[in-house]
Amino acid sequence: MAMIAVETQFGRLGVEETDGAITRLVWNGQDDAPDTPLLQEAAAQLAAYDQGRLDRFDLPYRVGGSEFQQRVCDLMFAIPLGETRTYGDIARELGQPAQPVGRACGANPIPVIIPCHRVLAANSLGGFSGDGGIETKVALLRHERAAGLLI
Repeated sequence: MAMIAVETQFGRLGVEETDGAITRLVWNGQDDAPDTPLLQEAAAQLAAYDQGRLDRFDLPYRVGGSEFQQRVCDLMFAIPLGETRTYGDIARELGQPAQPVGRACGANPIPVIIPCHRVLAANSLGGFSGDGGIETKVALLRHERAAGLLI
C-alpha cells in the first residue's frame, strides 16, 4: 500500500493505492512511499478538483466489504457533480431500506472521489464521516455549486 498526500481547501487528503487501484482516502494523510503513476494521477485529479477544473474523477478504485457496500459506492460514484441524491433514492434503486444505505455511505473508504457527500437525508443534510463532519460536507457541496439546495 502506497499513499500520497495532497493539500486542498478541504484539508490534507491522503490517497492510498493497493495493487493498481485506489482503496482509501483519509484526512491528514502522509506521503509514505514512492509515488506510483496511479498516485500521481490521483494527486493531479484531486488538485484539479480542488481548483474547480475537474467534474468527475477517472481513477480505478476498489471498495472492500460486502457486495452491498460495493454497490452503494458504485451508485454514489455515478452521482454527477452539482447533483445530490437521498439515502432513500439509492435504497429504492437497490430495493433495500434507507438505513443500511446510510451506514454504507458512512463506511465509504474513498470519500470525495466516491462522493458520499452528495447523498442527503430526506429532510436534512444527513451525516458525513470525513474530517470536519457536516461542515466539510457543506463545503464540498458549495464547492460543487450544489449550494442552492442548502438555502
